[in-house]
Amino acid sequence: MQKIDQQRIQEMSLSPESTIRQAMEVIGRGEIGTAFIINAQTKVFIGLITDGDIRRALLKGHPLETKISLIERPSTKTASVSMRVEEIAKMFGEKIRVIPVLDLEGRIVDIALYDQRLRLPIAEPSLGGKELMYVTDCIVSNWISSTGKYVTQFEKIFGDFCTSPYAVATSNGTTALHLALLAVGVGPGDEVIIPSLTFIATANAVTYTGAKAIFVDCESSTWNINPKHIEKAITPKTKAIIPVHLYGHPADMDPILKIAHQHRLYVIEDAAEAHGAEYKGKKVGSIGDIGVFSFYGNKIITTGEGGMVITNNEDFAARMRMLRDHGMSSSRRYWHPVLGYNYRLTNLQAAIGVAQVERIEEILKAKLNIAHRYEEQLKGIKGITMPPQAPWAKNVYWLYSILIEKSFGISRDDLIKQLGLSGIDTRPFFPPLHTQPIYDKGLKLEITEEISLKGVSLPSSAGLQEHEIDRVCSAIRKISKRV
Repeated sequence: MQKIDQQRIQEMSLSPESTIRQAMEVIGRGEIGTAFIINAQTKVFIGLITDGDIRRALLKGHPLETKISLIERPSTKTASVSMRVEEIAKMFGEKIRVIPVLDLEGRIVDIALYDQRLRLPIAEPSLGGKELMYVTDCIVSNWISSTGKYVTQFEKIFGDFCTSPYAVATSNGTTALHLALLAVGVGPGDEVIIPSLTFIATANAVTYTGAKAIFVDCESSTWNINPKHIEKAITPKTKAIIPVHLYGHPADMDPILKIAHQHRLYVIEDAAEAHGAEYKGKKVGSIGDIGVFSFYGNKIITTGEGGMVITNNEDFAARMRMLRDHGMSSSRRYWHPVLGYNYRLTNLQAAIGVAQVERIEEILKAKLNIAHRYEEQLKGIKGITMPPQAPWAKNVYWLYSILIEKSFGISRDDLIKQLGLSGIDTRPFFPPLHTQPIYDKGLKLEITEEISLKGVSLPSSAGLQEHEIDRVCSAIRKISKRV
């Protein structure tokens, strides 16, 4: 359901003395197939006339100069301005797509439109290419498991996109992280430095190896791991650093790589949320020793579930291929020299992935356009901090995420609740990992905790329409004016 402003309501209104010809012009101008009939003097709402009503009248032989008051029309459902969104939503039906919202005097003050999206999701896949064609090819050819041409095609096309010579497809982003850690030899007794402001999979993958995740604070400017805190966290047990490119904005990689080089540490980039993001012109994932991506259903491109590891190191790639396939030797079938895992991606999923990568530039452009429109619509609203955009970074805005400051007037959580009542899905930022029950040791990370409590992600699907972005921003603007 969406709403329209007063100016458009006036443009879409006419009097009962208007003709069919005039009604056709007004309906065409309104672009929703409907015009509103109002009393010319009192402005009180009388009824609706639709393009369907016009067609039926013309088929019955009514000339274009017939007054619309003489045309047979079905009764109109209206809503009161005092009604909640949920109550209005229940009034829609198969033949009811437009509901005028009236004030106590019977004048139109708003319009509720049914547009098949009573609720705007935070994210949804963009499946508009050859996904169905390629999946059908898998089914017709019977290659639906982890063997098939699309797995190797997906690895090649995504590796090329990331400018990486080696790419290894996996069952999901978490298994990709686990394989990356195993490839560089992380194991029991080791420590791996990670940001606390990230999804829990980053820490869990470290724990799977028997190593310990060491949490450090983030930067207030980029929301990513703060390089200045990394060096303080290094001990003789430290084996690797995992910078996370949070919400699509790259971490500051140069100082991280410098620290890693000085202390002989591996750098594994968690780029699960940052397909196509760039740091000083380089694609994220290709900068450190290994890069890790997720293709979960809400990611920039998706295979439903799935992951990918990319690297410039042939030995790392070979080890990860062995480990993802039960530790089986590449030269002797059913021979297992090491303990491995079943972390393989299916041909069906890879087929979707190939089609997605074919459209990735289109998807990234859509994400950027969405971000620009959000920025344009939200600027000037007191108490909102926009997403980071460092001069050395290309942010791909996996989710369009903002901070709600005290000056906004209500908390982030209250804003989430109020947007939810308007049918707008949002997500709070990840709770800090150092506060999670399984990792809480009483650590305090001031910037991470502050940003986590303020952050909210808005609907960000690549297929989001401009009027839907405007709907979100209008709701936020109205909330800000009420407090």
